[in-house]
Amino acid sequence: MWVSTKAQYGLRALIEIGRRGGEAVPLKDVSGRQGISQHYLEQIASNLRRAGFIKSVRGAHGGYRLARPASAINAYEVVTAMEGSIAPVSCVEEDHVCDRGQVCGTVDLWQRVDTALRDVLGGTTLADLIHESERQEHARLVQLEPTFAAPRL
Repeated sequence: MWVSTKAQYGLRALIEIGRRGGEAVPLKDVSGRQGISQHYLEQIASNLRRAGFIKSVRGAHGGYRLARPASAINAYEVVTAMEGSIAPVSCVEEDHVCDRGQVCGTVDLWQRVDTALRDVLGGTTLADLIHESERQEHARLVQLEPTFAAPRL
């Protein structure tokens, strides 16, 4: 399975917006912190807004904020909103009918892969990703702190 940059950047944008705790976040800020082209990010934000993950705030202090609590958004929803189906092969998609299912030696494998993807992504909330992002940033900042040697006497 290949996850496009659209889905990857969509999740990163949601994390960045969610980290601000409800304040409106300009896409320029998200673009700068995440290293994503602002033009591409505008397209992604449009998709995220249509899917109901973010809402726009107009005005001088405008931008985007989450439309739902971060704990109520999971990675599976975001990835499928940006990608469509994430089934590893077409034969395990919900509406697919396979005439080889009875004799195929791989269908069970692909169903397990599909289930694992759904479980991992569906079991990971945006709140989880925000927490992980903050933990990583804190660890990075701790590493950057200068160490001072004790004065020699």
